[in-house]
Amino acid sequence: MSAADVRGFDPGDGRISTPSAGRAAARSAGAPAGLPPLAPDRVGPDPARPDPDRVDPAWSEVVEHFREGLVVCDADGVVRHVSPVAERLLPEVSPGRPLAASGLAVLTGAAAEPDGFGHHGRRLRIRRVPLSGSRSCLYVEDVTDSVSRADALLAERARSAFLAVVGEKLGNPLHPDRAAAAVVRLTVPTLAEVAVLVLAPRSGRARWWRATRADDESPTVDSGVLPAAALPPAIVEGLSGVEPHAVDWLVDQAVEAGWLPGLSAREVTARVVPLPGRDAPAGVLLVARRTRWYDDADVELVRAFAARAGAALTTAVLYRNQAEVADTLQASLVPVEPAGVAGVQWGTAYRPSQASLRIGGDFYGAHRLADGGAVFFLGDVSGKGVEAAVFTGQLRQCLQALYRVEPRPGSLLKLLNDALLETTQAHGQGRFATMVLGVVRPHRDGGLSLTLAGGGHLPPLVLRHGGEVETVPLSGMLIGVVPDPRIGEVTVRLAVGETCLLYSDGVTEARGGRRGDEQFGQDRLVHAVTGCHRMPAAALAERVEQVTCDWLAHGDHDDIAVLALRATGPGGRPRRHLHSVPAVPEDPAGEATS
Repeated sequence: MSAADVRGFDPGDGRISTPSAGRAAARSAGAPAGLPPLAPDRVGPDPARPDPDRVDPAWSEVVEHFREGLVVCDADGVVRHVSPVAERLLPEVSPGRPLAASGLAVLTGAAAEPDGFGHHGRRLRIRRVPLSGSRSCLYVEDVTDSVSRADALLAERARSAFLAVVGEKLGNPLHPDRAAAAVVRLTVPTLAEVAVLVLAPRSGRARWWRATRADDESPTVDSGVLPAAALPPAIVEGLSGVEPHAVDWLVDQAVEAGWLPGLSAREVTARVVPLPGRDAPAGVLLVARRTRWYDDADVELVRAFAARAGAALTTAVLYRNQAEVADTLQASLVPVEPAGVAGVQWGTAYRPSQASLRIGGDFYGAHRLADGGAVFFLGDVSGKGVEAAVFTGQLRQCLQALYRVEPRPGSLLKLLNDALLETTQAHGQGRFATMVLGVVRPHRDGGLSLTLAGGGHLPPLVLRHGGEVETVPLSGMLIGVVPDPRIGEVTVRLAVGETCLLYSDGVTEARGGRRGDEQFGQDRLVHAVTGCHRMPAAALAERVEQVTCDWLAHGDHDDIAVLALRATGPGGRPRRHLHSVPAVPEDPAGEATS
């Protein structure tokens, strides 16, 4: 071998086993056939000092320190030299024997292995280099560690990519059912062929979801319910926060529960991992497959996935619980339709400023009296949103209790003022309300008698049977501000077919129009209801809401509440259908009021 044959290779790292005695003797006998040996070291006059002009070590001394093993063959394919590294990596190759006699086809080029090949538990890579005189040299490299590091890096990247997708997919579902279905769907096929998620039992029953791998298709997902007492012991153990490890009986239990369709216990390996929750596991995840055993890396990946799944399910359950509480509270705070009273037809419309909350600071309602009449009211509390709705609920509860002991409107408003004033001062809220409160009683002629009390609210309107609209001269002070407020009171008679209309300032103070900042105002409201005296009460209330929203043109607005009561006579019945809306006269500015 010439110097050019070995030029450019780095020295080794010392990982060279001691050659056998026979091979050491073969190497010490001289260079391989056809390869001139390097000249021995030349020394100068002083044997202790080498000649500075030339130092020629033996070539075998240089080669044995290469990282790669060397196998040198002559033109006939007979091995002439095997370096110590090659001897350790390829014990089948011996000097003096044909290379083909080693039995390794990859060495003769019959089977190319560009990515290396496995041999004696190691990963080797062969590089063939032609030499002069039809000779050849095989460079043998041990790439086990580098391949293992590359495989570990690829596996870690795959795990990170999978967990990133999991985090993205599980960040959206805010309902436990949808979140659970997403969890098992993501598990297959990356972690399992069959995945079963069991949520923590509620009311003695446990919901479960299962995803099953389908050939070249998305996994199929189904679900079911089991009594908590019928859950497999491994699942119960997992729900307590303990991860079961006896995988043999674990598979038997999963098969017995019917969760592993088409699979037998002998061909399946499974694991159960709890899904972390707030105080206790949100559920457990059962993963099963028949391809390979769950090693430590697989189990860690399943646990990391379970942690993300548990966080998603905990969030979904918390959101569901909060939504249930919010729905219950909203249902209790939404205005209740007035109670039916003989000879009275009610009509209502309600649009909170925050439509998503469905509640606000406006309220209305009616309660029947023992004498056949009814107490009715419409009001507005200060503020908007949830806080205003809670204050509204308190006010309605006070009214529901007080009207039973004081049916007179003026006195009832004063009692309500005292109760609200005490409540607001105790809590330091400083809230107040405006209200129209009345008592309606039917007459024998079919008409109605209304006794109205005003607490700082807008005056009601009366639609007479002739088409004219009257404003009721009702005044008074705010409710819940000062002790013993001045309360206005007035009595109004409604003949059959006439209607009294109560409304909140969300109607008159709605800003819109051509410039977008002009208030709807009292005059436009009067114009809007003029000619609507034949409308049923429900249609009239909806009419007022509609013209107000048209004026707003989808802009922001305050809470809107409308209450209409119409005298229908003794045989009158409420009708919910709408009559045609008459033409609306123009206001003095020349703008249509609708």
